[in-house]
Amino acid sequence: MSAKYLKLPKTELKKRADQAWQMLASCQVCPKKCGVNRLKGEKGFCQTGAQLIISSSGPHYGEEAPLVGTHGSGTVFFTSCNLACVFCQNYEISQLRLGNKVEIEDLTNMMINLQNQGCHNINFVSPTIWMPQILKALIMAINKGLNIPLVYNSGGYDSVAVLKLLDNIIDIYMPDIKYSDSKIAKKYSEADNYWEIVQKAVREMHRQVGDLIIDKNGVAQKGLLIRHLVLPNNLAGTDKVMNFLANLSKDTYINIMDQYYPAHKAYQFPELNRRLTSDEYKKAIAIAQGKGLYRFDKNIQRIVDN
Repeated sequence: MSAKYLKLPKTELKKRADQAWQMLASCQVCPKKCGVNRLKGEKGFCQTGAQLIISSSGPHYGEEAPLVGTHGSGTVFFTSCNLACVFCQNYEISQLRLGNKVEIEDLTNMMINLQNQGCHNINFVSPTIWMPQILKALIMAINKGLNIPLVYNSGGYDSVAVLKLLDNIIDIYMPDIKYSDSKIAKKYSEADNYWEIVQKAVREMHRQVGDLIIDKNGVAQKGLLIRHLVLPNNLAGTDKVMNFLANLSKDTYINIMDQYYPAHKAYQFPELNRRLTSDEYKKAIAIAQGKGLYRFDKNIQRIVDN
């Protein structure tokens, strides 16, 4: 199965890249719609202009099994984020914005290098605010021979209008669904209307790529893969999240994650200032199973089987 973007006429890809780039002039790239002119260096919530800032890139073996395969997922870690999670485990990148300023051609070369290293996909981590730059880099990468699937690995706080520009470009969507209560999302991630926005975004992602398709070697080719980090005291609202996913498709592939720990500013919130208990995690899995969901990442399956 070839990457979707190879079937899109180059003229259409350029048209979409140009449309996305114009969004930077009065920034509408994410749901925050700050309206600043990033092309002139003005900065909104994400504190970035038009120049790319990338933390690192390389083959990654800690991602979900269908992305990793045997040769790793070719990750590009973008700096900054349109969320400000108080418990972010990568806050140095997302909120302190540590990274290297690079040109769009540098991103192109990163993608080609990852493909040359045998990675199964190009995995854009926190791409939401950088989609115009990514699309421009993709045009150059295709001309240099890029042909592996693209993974859109976001916090789920994505604009449907921008996602529509990615139709027939992104092969695999991997959003987080962090919360099912927008008031909680506002408190812990500075995200207005998160639950309403993430539902619309995930529906659009599923419309474009459908359920996750995995080849005979266990490697993902296209489709939707959901991440849900279980939080202490059910602050993530797991029941509503799983109900939404079950209504979307019982065949949704899910990674229900148990690796929460009180990072960054979580110590300031007593309800977040502890690790998850095993009972809380098992309850989350039981909720998903009770909704008829069954496609879990491998680490979950071991717990389910036990």
